[in-house]
Amino acid sequence: MAVIGNLFFYGGLAVSLVIGLLYFRDLGDVTQMVLKVKRANMVRFIRNENRLLAAGLAGAAIMTLAHFSVGGGPFWLWLAAFLLLVVLYGFPYVWVHVGLRNQKNTAQYLPIKEAMEWVSPSSPVLVIENNGVARAHPDAQIMRPHLAGNREGLDGENVIMTYCAMANLGIGYTPSIEGQELDLEVLAQHGNNLILRDNRTGEPVQQIYGFRDRDSKESENGPTCPLQPQLAMRPWPTFRMTMRGFAKAYPDGKVFINKPSKNPILFLFDLAIETIFSSEISRQHRVNAPIISNMNRNGDDRLHNKTYVWGIDIDGDVVCWTDDFVIENGNIINAKVGGKDLVVVWDPKVESLGIWYNDTAAPVTDIDFFGKTPAGKLTRVENVRPGMFWHVWAEFFPNTEINRTGTASTKSAPGETATEAAQ
Repeated sequence: MAVIGNLFFYGGLAVSLVIGLLYFRDLGDVTQMVLKVKRANMVRFIRNENRLLAAGLAGAAIMTLAHFSVGGGPFWLWLAAFLLLVVLYGFPYVWVHVGLRNQKNTAQYLPIKEAMEWVSPSSPVLVIENNGVARAHPDAQIMRPHLAGNREGLDGENVIMTYCAMANLGIGYTPSIEGQELDLEVLAQHGNNLILRDNRTGEPVQQIYGFRDRDSKESENGPTCPLQPQLAMRPWPTFRMTMRGFAKAYPDGKVFINKPSKNPILFLFDLAIETIFSSEISRQHRVNAPIISNMNRNGDDRLHNKTYVWGIDIDGDVVCWTDDFVIENGNIINAKVGGKDLVVVWDPKVESLGIWYNDTAAPVTDIDFFGKTPAGKLTRVENVRPGMFWHVWAEFFPNTEINRTGTASTKSAPGETATEAAQ
C-alpha cells in the first residue's frame, strides 16, 4: 500500500508542480521582469488555461489524498508543496482575473465638471466620438481595467476602449467578428503590448492588431489578416488630446472614471495593484529601454524608444508620424498611404493630432479639429494607433516609414526617416 501511495503522491506532485510552474511563468506577468517568456508559451496557456488548471489541481488533489489516505510521501514535503502550489496557482489567477478585471460592460462615464475632481486639465485622454457624442478615457483611469465600455454604447454603438499602458496605446474597437460578439478578457502582454482573450473561442487577440491568432497569417511585416478582413474587430477612430482640450471640443462629453471599490478588501487590493502599475509605467515613460524586455525583434534606433508616434497600416503600407514633425511643418502634412490621400493635422487649440482621409482631390491647407475644410468635411482614418511608443510600433510593424510627406512612397533605410531618404 505504501508503494502505491508513494506512486500517486509523487505522480500528483510532479503534475501539479510542472503545470503550476508553467502557469506562473507564462501568465504571472512579474516573471517577465527576470525571464524572457516566449509568446508561443503564453498562447498555449491562454488557449488552454482552464484545462491545464484542472489537470494541475487534480494532481494536487491526488497528491493530498495519497498522503492522508494511504500514507504516500512525508508530511513536510506535502506541506511545502501545498504552500508552493498556492503561490504558483493563486498568484497568476488572482492577478489576471481579479487584479486585471475589466469594465467592458460596466464603465462609469461622468460629466466633465464632475470628472475634473479626478483628472487634471493637462492629463492626456483617449477619445472616441460618434455623431457628436464623445467619451474621454484618461490614461491613469483606464490603466488597470484595460477595457472600458457599457451597455449604453457610444450613441448606441457597441464600442470598447482597449488600453495597454506598456505600449501607451489606446484603441477603440467594436468587439464583434462576423456578427458574433466577443467576450474579451485581459490575459497578458508580450512585445510590450496587451494580449486579450476571446472567452467564447479561447483565442488570443493582440491589441495592436485586433484579430484572433487563429485568423492570422504571417507576412514579412508580422501577422496579418489579409484574406478575410472581416475576421478582425472593427477599429473605431481613436485620438489623443488633453483633458482641457477635450472640454473645449466636447463640452457635453463624458469621461471614464475608475472609482475605487466600496468593498474594503477590493479597495486595498486595487490600491496596491495601481501603486505597482503607476510606478512601473512611470519608469516605462522615463527610460529608453523597455522595462520588460520581451521583444521579438532587434531595436530600431531611427527614433528614441519612447518617442510617441501615430501609426497607420493601409493595405500593407505602414507609416507613422511624430507630433513634433507635424508641428515643425506648419501643423499640416499631406501624404499618400496605401494609395489613399491623407492629411495629418496638429490642432494647437485642443492639443490633438488627427489623421484624415482627403477626398477633396487637392492638398489640404485649411482644416479644423473636426475635419471641416473649405471643400467639405473629411473622415478620420479609423485604424490610427495614437501616441504609442516607437519601440512597440516598430516591434509589430518593422517595415514602417517615418514622417512621410508627399504623394509617393519612399522606403527609408534604418537610421533615416522617409523624408531623409527622399533627399
